[in-house]
Amino acid sequence: MKLSIVTTLYRSEATVDEFYRRCMAAAAHCFSDVELIFVDDGSPDDSLARALTLAENDPRVVVIEFSRNFGHYRAMMAGLSAASGDYVFLLDSDLEEEPEWLGAYWDRLRRDNCDVVYGVQESRKGSWFEHVTGEFFYWLVDKLSEEKIPRNLVTARLMKRQYVRALLRHRDREFFIAQLWLLTGFRQQAISVKKLALSPTTYSIAQRTNMLVRYVTTTSTKLLYIILYTGCGIAGLSALAVFFTIGRYLWTGVAADGWSSIIVAICFFGGLTTLILGIIGIYVANIFSETKRRPYVIVRQVHRDRTLPSSGS
Repeated sequence: MKLSIVTTLYRSEATVDEFYRRCMAAAAHCFSDVELIFVDDGSPDDSLARALTLAENDPRVVVIEFSRNFGHYRAMMAGLSAASGDYVFLLDSDLEEEPEWLGAYWDRLRRDNCDVVYGVQESRKGSWFEHVTGEFFYWLVDKLSEEKIPRNLVTARLMKRQYVRALLRHRDREFFIAQLWLLTGFRQQAISVKKLALSPTTYSIAQRTNMLVRYVTTTSTKLLYIILYTGCGIAGLSALAVFFTIGRYLWTGVAADGWSSIIVAICFFGGLTTLILGIIGIYVANIFSETKRRPYVIVRQVHRDRTLPSSGS
């Protein structure tokens, strides 16, 4: 019975060695055969060099080197596609998600006879601002999405091979990986974990906003319906205003006057039109990205022990 541990590297040089040591120690208690896959997502530091040193000394270590940075989600999917184990343990390499969770995940997977065990934070890490923005993100996602994403998810999850194969059938170019995890289905069970806060988040406000916009516009059509209903509502109110103005003029002889009200109306509808066109433009841009069919990722080189037999995914 083989376990594949998959992780990504980006500015991870400080934790690579300890991550390797703790992962192998945790896996030894549950599995007799283990491989550890590092996916170098174009990291600008010495993460790749440290991983390659581990691969030279341990044939169980595989290093996938990208030609450039493709993003965290795509790196995870590339690592999963290279995994050959009967079970796959996916987690981040920054040690905020502890490799020792594997034991609890494994016990839960066997006890409940499920296909996936994933972690959910007991409480969200970070400052009050991160708590507030995180809650707002999930609230907005719940309102605009067709699926209800579990709150405070962590990357760490233990998956059976059958689930991983199904997950990899998704070939979206623009995606939110938590949604793909959910859409793939199978029997999934949550386990409560406490994620450490060893370093400040690398996601800026701009990146979080961009992630929210991408998620909504690539996974949901509710926003387009909101635009439709907003347009219908404004058109209805405008018609009532016209009838009211005409009626008042016919009844009292008082007509609407003043250029201020006209300017305000022009600015309001001009801004609304620009907003609507911008939202539709984002949807069109996502369609454009999906239809270009560019390579999912570009692998510069795969570093592994050539003396070991390889097994496909």
